[in-house]
Amino acid sequence: MTKSITTADLRRYAVARTLFAPTTLAKAITRLGFVQADPIRAPARAQDLTLRHRVKGYCAGDLERRYAALDIEEDFFVNYGFLPRATQALMHPRTPKTALTAARRKQMDAVLAFVQAHDVVHPRAVDAHFGHGKSRNWFGGSSNASTQLLDDMHYRGLLRIAGRVSGVRTYAVRAAPDEAPDPQQAMDALVDVIVHKYAPLPERSLGELISHLRGGTPQWAHLRGGALARAKVRLAHGVVDGQTYYWSATENPASRHHTPDDAVRLLAPFDPLVWDRRRFEHLWAWAYRFEAYTPAAKRVRGYYALPLLWRDQVIGWGNVSVTGGQMHADLGFVAGKPPRDAAFGPSLEAELARLRAFLSLAPASDDAHVPSFEIARCTPIAA
Repeated sequence: MTKSITTADLRRYAVARTLFAPTTLAKAITRLGFVQADPIRAPARAQDLTLRHRVKGYCAGDLERRYAALDIEEDFFVNYGFLPRATQALMHPRTPKTALTAARRKQMDAVLAFVQAHDVVHPRAVDAHFGHGKSRNWFGGSSNASTQLLDDMHYRGLLRIAGRVSGVRTYAVRAAPDEAPDPQQAMDALVDVIVHKYAPLPERSLGELISHLRGGTPQWAHLRGGALARAKVRLAHGVVDGQTYYWSATENPASRHHTPDDAVRLLAPFDPLVWDRRRFEHLWAWAYRFEAYTPAAKRVRGYYALPLLWRDQVIGWGNVSVTGGQMHADLGFVAGKPPRDAAFGPSLEAELARLRAFLSLAPASDDAHVPSFEIARCTPIAA
């Protein structure tokens, strides 16, 4: 089905569909379908920065603190992150391209028995018991062989992430599934998760994301082409500025209900609204890049620049840090200066107040000017 839509329609639709009304943590993860993880904390991890806009009263670290009580898993999807347990089950049993040697299989069997005997294990406990030593990691350095072995067992579906201790993953045995999913049906369902999270998607981006499923479902790499072809048939689509976009057939990008609010939001670098850099440049006409791994002298926006959304326009970025219990925000604007709209200043103050609350920092003097109902005060949830 082809719809006549404009770039402005796509912008409003993209913002409205992903920045839904804040809800519970469990419901937000279910609605998003997948939350990308990143270990950098500037001023908080990407998963927390993503969830704070979508969960009522969310505090930095709540996902980690509540993980064990939620029906979710850590795993690789199109990249690494958190997803509902039912979605993870669609990707297993996973068969990596690298076959196990007899010696590696023997190591895994021994570690699996050790984990079964202890319920939940820390990598240090495995290393102390087996003394696997050091091993070369994928980026050329050296790391504990036990940690690499546990990671491999997790990827293969033998273990699951039970939780984290001071940021370090702990492991438990993953229960074997009752039955394996139908490959074609599972691939179609996983593609639907992609579309639900990242739509509206340029045709090329849709293809690339389905290609990324080779990480989550290496055993079905040969099925990706068919999954893409079927997706193009069942999804709605439209052509804007010469680009074909895809979205769910049940949604209407041109709906008048996609009216942006007067909110300012600092988004995570991997927020679904800005994740697709191709779409970003089309909808907002400037290039945003994640520069944490770019040499400092070559950075344009900053180490961990957070895209700055105002209504339905991404107008700049912010680098946020915390020093001595005080939050500092260094903002930049594509136009070189902030909007002249009188509503922008108070909306920006409200966003910075929400960010301080999310980080469990003391309110700043400016927060006194922000109506209390605009700040969702958070109370960190006990582990």
